[in-house]
Amino acid sequence: MFKHIIWDFDGTLFDTYPVMAGVFKETLSSHGIEEPVEEITKQMKISMRTALSYYEKKYAIGEAFHSSYESRRKEVEFDQSEPFEGIAELCKYIHDTGRRNYLYTHRGESSIQMLESYGMTPYFTDFITSDHGFRRKPSPDAIQHLLDTHGIDRADAIMIGDRDLDLQSGKNAGISSCLFTDKLEENPYADYVVTRVEEFYKIL
Repeated sequence: MFKHIIWDFDGTLFDTYPVMAGVFKETLSSHGIEEPVEEITKQMKISMRTALSYYEKKYAIGEAFHSSYESRRKEVEFDQSEPFEGIAELCKYIHDTGRRNYLYTHRGESSIQMLESYGMTPYFTDFITSDHGFRRKPSPDAIQHLLDTHGIDRADAIMIGDRDLDLQSGKNAGISSCLFTDKLEENPYADYVVTRVEEFYKIL
């Protein structure tokens, strides 16, 4: 049983990809570009930087596009983004059993605000966002900070995310990793693969 659970946000705690990819597609359309939302989601699931770089190279879009996308995303994501079904209850269960949840995301303050809007912040011990200035995943720096700050034994900690870079950040910090995905698949960086929230109870 793991005592310290470090969560990614997008695609792990909250099902935000449909909103983000939808807004991205909408913004591309406003620039006269049509792309399937499935392909946009695929690029985003590598990383947002990957998606922006991919479409910038493909269509020569730049800062104006990025600004339009960010502005529109911020307008709609609070109303349309929700935690995965059962995830709030799972975080509460971890908290109530004397263990600790942590957030580690490339997002800024919006991640904490969305957790707060669903009453989830009391279940978390610490939050690492882009505002802290750590090197981005797969760097282990932010996780190492959590380990040092909270006196966490590596054997007791696990990083959970939906992307390779989430898992790599955990492995680079010397802790276990778990892939949360919509279909069962092997992953060289994952010690565990989970396809439904209910399955977390078997490993956490």
